[in-house]
Amino acid sequence: MKKILLITLLLTTAIFAKLNIATTYNYLGEVTKAIGGNLVKVDVLANPKLDPHFITPKPSLIGKLRREDILIINGGQLEIGWLPPLLKSANNGKINSGGSGFLDVSGVVTLIDKPKNVSRAYGDVHPDGNPHFATDIHNIIPIAKLISMKLSIIDPSHKSTYEANYKSFATKMEDLTKKLKTQYQSCKGKKVVQYHELFNYALNAYGVEDIGNIEPLPGITPSSKHTLELINSMREQNVKTILQDVYHEKKTAKFIADKTGAKVSIVPQDVGAVDGADDLESFYKMVAQRICQ
Repeated sequence: MKKILLITLLLTTAIFAKLNIATTYNYLGEVTKAIGGNLVKVDVLANPKLDPHFITPKPSLIGKLRREDILIINGGQLEIGWLPPLLKSANNGKINSGGSGFLDVSGVVTLIDKPKNVSRAYGDVHPDGNPHFATDIHNIIPIAKLISMKLSIIDPSHKSTYEANYKSFATKMEDLTKKLKTQYQSCKGKKVVQYHELFNYALNAYGVEDIGNIEPLPGITPSSKHTLELINSMREQNVKTILQDVYHEKKTAKFIADKTGAKVSIVPQDVGAVDGADDLESFYKMVAQRICQ
């Protein structure tokens, strides 16, 4: 009788065991939770308030990766500076590139800003193109579809649940996309300046023009010469909005704003980067509101 109870307990545990999933960034965690529901346990590796290019490889992250069934990454080489050492230390073959539990979502996104030349002379460029595609809501539905397909492959017994959750999620995002289109209409043709090219996908999607960046090159600290040139360009083109992220220094943007009469707008690059952008819906609404204000 005890053996029967033990076997029943083990089978029940196996049946209801959740998939352990790690995502590199918060927005991927939100999508995965929406698709997986109570069938998944999601760990997000990166802090959204810090630079997504460079994450400190803490021992706690290695411990998480050792027990994960699936790893979902942004891709486009955004994680290239911090993820490989973690994966090597975790030694979990199924979540390495090419493993059954590895998923790179950049494959369903058409990357923009692909450099003609890849060299340190051009700063910290991404050879595959700009990896900051999460700021454009149009990319989130194909990403969700890909995640749904991956979960269905790893856990086919719950395929119908994942597909139903995806359909519900897609409908919600489609409705939000329509609302954002109306919101962005007010700033079509607007000119802005960014610190780093974090928001190009959203700007391109809605007809907002980026006339320059506070960084002279990606990852390069702004020089006095470049800053003065940018101030002159902003004055000539009457640019009144500076898009500032949460993790770069803010003194330069404030200096430029003081000299041009522009407003510095703090825009989240990920869910949770700014207070009030705590889920996908509030994140996309805030991106639109702060680009257009």
